[in-house]
Amino acid sequence: MFWLIGALCAFVVAGGAYWKRSLTLSGAVAAFVMGTVYFGAGNLLWFGTLLVFFVSSSLLSKFKQANKEELEKSYAKTGKRDAGQVFANGGAGMLLCIFHAVWPHPGWIYAFIGVMAAVTADTWATEWGGLSRRPPRSVLTGKIVPPGTSGGVTLMGSAAAAVGGLAIALFAWLFTLWTRTDAAWLGLWLAGLAGGLAGAFADSFLGATVQVMYRCPVCGKDVEVLEHCGRPTRRIRGWRWMNNDAVNFISSCIGGLAAWLLALAL
Repeated sequence: MFWLIGALCAFVVAGGAYWKRSLTLSGAVAAFVMGTVYFGAGNLLWFGTLLVFFVSSSLLSKFKQANKEELEKSYAKTGKRDAGQVFANGGAGMLLCIFHAVWPHPGWIYAFIGVMAAVTADTWATEWGGLSRRPPRSVLTGKIVPPGTSGGVTLMGSAAAAVGGLAIALFAWLFTLWTRTDAAWLGLWLAGLAGGLAGAFADSFLGATVQVMYRCPVCGKDVEVLEHCGRPTRRIRGWRWMNNDAVNFISSCIGGLAAWLLALAL
């Protein structure tokens, strides 16, 4: 019954997102599979937390979109998510959901909250940071870098990351009350904050160091895309396989690990 309910809910959400152009067709299929697993192997805590991330991130990507259009030309992935981006953001959480179904333990839940806080914090930081009037600074050197530069952070974006992580913790706590899940409220809040900040800054650090980056031969900008200004770009640094999806997945795992270690310490 849980699997059927999960499939129905996932179909409605994924179909609606595809209709609203928040997901590509491949992204909608991936979201359907993922949502089904989240509810079937888990419950409302897992599925609802995933939904909070997806809905909030989709709404933020549409907020003042005209002001972010130029920046998005430099990004490998934009507000319309494909299957790779869906699994990069929710794949680690899906594995934790399955692990918890096989071997129930509160540690999986704290790690899951950390994972979802990380991807939420990173998305919120990107969307809000892109609207900052102050130029970003490199997470490595602290020097001012052009807007849209991988590894660039702003005060507004960092604050948004913290708020995003706490938002996940808030809704997760409410879902635990509804589902009567065995998880300490303090652990959930700390997991959300720690996972969110750790994941967001890990994403910035990876973006500034090993993420593959290209340079446009026309405008000279450093971008994540293979084509810019109508011309092919050339690789200037980073590992070829370390694209935006890989960075997101690894950052989410770091956020989950931070939350799990904090839960162990407590």
